[in-house]
Amino acid sequence: MKRREFLKLSVGTAAVAALSRQARAQAGVSEIRIGYQKNGVLVIARQQATLETHFAKQGIAVKWAEFSSGPPMLEAMNVGSVDYGAVGDSPPVFAQAANAAIVYAAGQPISDGQGILVPGNSPIRTIADLKGKRVGFTKGSSAHNIVVQTLEKAGLTYADITPVYLTPPDAGPAFANGSIDAWSIWDPYFAIGETKQNGRILVNAFEITKTNSFFIANREFAKSHGPVLQQIIDVTSATATWAEAHRDEVAHALAAVTNVPLDIQTVAANRSSFAVGPITDDIIATQQGVADRFFKLGLIPKPVVVRDAVWKPVQT
Repeated sequence: MKRREFLKLSVGTAAVAALSRQARAQAGVSEIRIGYQKNGVLVIARQQATLETHFAKQGIAVKWAEFSSGPPMLEAMNVGSVDYGAVGDSPPVFAQAANAAIVYAAGQPISDGQGILVPGNSPIRTIADLKGKRVGFTKGSSAHNIVVQTLEKAGLTYADITPVYLTPPDAGPAFANGSIDAWSIWDPYFAIGETKQNGRILVNAFEITKTNSFFIANREFAKSHGPVLQQIIDVTSATATWAEAHRDEVAHALAAVTNVPLDIQTVAANRSSFAVGPITDDIIATQQGVADRFFKLGLIPKPVVVRDAVWKPVQT
């Protein structure tokens, strides 16, 4: 056999082998279960059916499940009820500390759209004024991290406030009726608090620290169906690229899927960052800082190494 023919056959055989590996990885995947909240790229993907369109030709259905926040989503992911979803920075830290079966699949820097609100007529004017106050937020959420780092910036400790652990749907009424003095939250609830509940922004998250959100996958799903997971990430990323350039349409999509009024979702869409990318060393370092801080405060039972939970695609 001539060298040229041998190389041609070798390349062809390698290509067939790669396709075979992908086919084996996809075997048994008849449905992908996606977890989403009331914001972000996955809501847009659902409204546009981009994942359904992509996977239809492979005979794979897409099922959607809405969650009020990241912690319950990752609980569902841990038991195998959800394959892929988007959360803030804190939920995966708590999940990893609890040995949950999750991996970081992709990252998304956050520039705006979360922070701490106080009532418009509140005497709270500075971070230091939070001392002794009741601060509402979802335990284990990105809002939890914002509270911790905001207090640190003012030289306060976690013990200087009374944390009131509430889900976003419960925190909204509590904020409106004065049951809590401040509310740490993300969009679209952040925008609702501002525009509908006479909230005043005490601090924006970007003034305090770098924050990221993440696309998380069930660990076994990622291990057994890596090529499928990569396709999900690729479609998510393409949807994000479109969203960056079409914010008016994004607002309509968010409103249509979540039933949150269009004016609220317009505020959220205009200040959101949609870009999706790989988990870089910089993102890992920032996330490790979150994990170390939570362990130091006793909020998680053991230290975690974020890098250990970062998904590494198998190169074919």
